Amino acid sequence: MATASQVVERVGVRPAPGRIARLIEQMRKEKVAYLFLAPYAIVFFVFTILPVLTAIGLSFTYYNMLQPPKWIGLTNYRLLLLDDSVFLIGVKNTLYFAIIAGPVSFVACFLFAWLINMQKARKPLTLIFYAPSLVSGIAMGLIASYFLSGDRYGLLNDFLIRIGAISTPIQFLRDARLIMPFIILVQLYMSLGNGFLVNIAGLQNVDKTLYEAAALDGVGTKLQEMWYITVPLMKPQLLFNAVMAIVSSFNVFGIALAMVGLPSWQYAGHTIVAHMYDYAFIRFSLGYASAVAVILFIFTFTLNRIVMRILSTRGDY
Repeated sequence: MATASQVVERVGVRPAPGRIARLIEQMRKEKVAYLFLAPYAIVFFVFTILPVLTAIGLSFTYYNMLQPPKWIGLTNYRLLLLDDSVFLIGVKNTLYFAIIAGPVSFVACFLFAWLINMQKARKPLTLIFYAPSLVSGIAMGLIASYFLSGDRYGLLNDFLIRIGAISTPIQFLRDARLIMPFIILVQLYMSLGNGFLVNIAGLQNVDKTLYEAAALDGVGTKLQEMWYITVPLMKPQLLFNAVMAIVSSFNVFGIALAMVGLPSWQYAGHTIVAHMYDYAFIRFSLGYASAVAVILFIFTFTLNRIVMRILSTRGDY
């Protein structure tokens, strides 16, 4: 009785190549294109892939930059997850920030872009919404701290006292209940820039004849047009904005640092990135900070993969 390999040889059929074999064959056929991609690929590997791999390696060591790294296994992760209560506060604050600021920023960018795209004064309104993204997080945090200052220079306190709402200044940035909500508000104001501009560009590229065809099929309101036509055609832009919203939500640090300092009052504004910065650049415990960075990378990578599966128009995610 003939074996499977003998049958394959007689028929002349070869098994389908694996993914690596297909990639090598594709690179051989399109070597000119990959040659042009080589500079970016090299830069991406050196400044993205290599630092990630280095951080993963250092997370299993004790490293203070003055001595060679010393292998300590899972000690950093054990201390981080079981004994470091401040890190757990940072995780709670970061998740609280991400759960609120991320989705709200994502939805607000689309809704504002959709509404403004229908206005005649689209260009000046676009500039107004995009302007906050031109300011750095540190600068915006300093401006916000000036508005919320608890002394006589605080503009919000001065306004509330003038209208008789309060008699003494409120310490907005010394109240653990108010610190994170104010950080979220400032971040939401800044996040409307790039995502809003991407959505405006996507809306401009939607074929207008599709709305006319949909009207003939019974789509009569603007909300129906948005749901049945605009949203499906803008999945690439929505995917980009979702990824950027996740990354910016988990990487919040500059605004909190400028507004409430490090450490913040009762650690109410402490985040994962703030914890990493503390151990990396203040305590010079690079191994421990690398463990924090790896956990942050796992959070963002996992959420980005979930979002890609939901919003991507391709099936290979």
